[in-house]
Amino acid sequence: MAKVFVTGGTGFIGYHLIKALSEGDHEIRCLARKTSRIEPLRPFGVQFVQGDIRDADSITGALSDVQIVFHLAGTTRALRREEFFRVNEHGTRHLLDACLRCKAPPVVVFVSSLAAAGPVVGRSLAPKVEESPCHPVSLYGISKRAGEKVAEKYAKDLPITIVRPGIVFGEWDKDCLEMFRPIARTGIHLVPGYRRKYYSLVYVGDLANLLIRAAEQGERLPANGQSGQPGQGYYFAAYEETPSYAQLGKMMGEALGRRTLVIPVAPPVVWTVALFGEITGQLRKRPVLFTWDKAREALAGSWICSAAKARRQLGFETPIALLDRLRQTVAWYRQAQWL
Repeated sequence: MAKVFVTGGTGFIGYHLIKALSEGDHEIRCLARKTSRIEPLRPFGVQFVQGDIRDADSITGALSDVQIVFHLAGTTRALRREEFFRVNEHGTRHLLDACLRCKAPPVVVFVSSLAAAGPVVGRSLAPKVEESPCHPVSLYGISKRAGEKVAEKYAKDLPITIVRPGIVFGEWDKDCLEMFRPIARTGIHLVPGYRRKYYSLVYVGDLANLLIRAAEQGERLPANGQSGQPGQGYYFAAYEETPSYAQLGKMMGEALGRRTLVIPVAPPVVWTVALFGEITGQLRKRPVLFTWDKAREALAGSWICSAAKARRQLGFETPIALLDRLRQTVAWYRQAQWL
């Protein structure tokens, strides 16, 4: 049993991580804002600490005697560029500063994103591996990479491992729900652009298990931030299967029990929809799902990565087929009346 601190624990991935940690009888402390949804976590015996990753003072005292820190907090949507970096870069710095002030430095597992590594472009379609160069294309990806660089600088004083998942899906996920809904309602799946692009996905429960293994026995970032093998301390998390976006839509349709019509959308139309999203978000003063940033990612290329290193070193597994996990997710959505 270990004393564990989780940022972002009230989010989608955080729920599944805390559930998995509770099954191991860990003592769990979770950072939560005043507006955070904490009720689903109460059955797991979590101790809540009120604070915000953007406020360094609010997290300093929460790390006393903690042995493992899981850093999941981040933002995928923002009205302004600065907000991405305020959370994904500077929030990471605030947390690691607080870790440095602990009597015994905790192990830190930082959940980043495939977006930080960037898409695969060109004809080879070789999946990203940990040592691949990083070329993020969106503000989200650039800010997550900035957070990774912060972690690399702190690695001389803290044992840090970074995990980059592909598209994460499963129960409680509202982002992938927006991919299921049009298919459920109309049987239509819109594909941005005419080029075929492929994607890596990971089921959230499998990711949670990997994060715990990474804390227990994962490779750490190089101690001086410079030496070591390329990609040291990094792991990708994904299924081996990499469907195209059109194929993924058909799989979602099959999981929903209905036939799916795939319709490609011309890039100018994609950019127009993104512009409408930007305007809507600014008027409502609330970020929306599809913006310029998401359009950049949608049209950039394939988002595929290899989890071979995580399988080899940490025994990472995806024991249930992708389609069956999609069916499982649909069943939960329907039970929760989200679909």
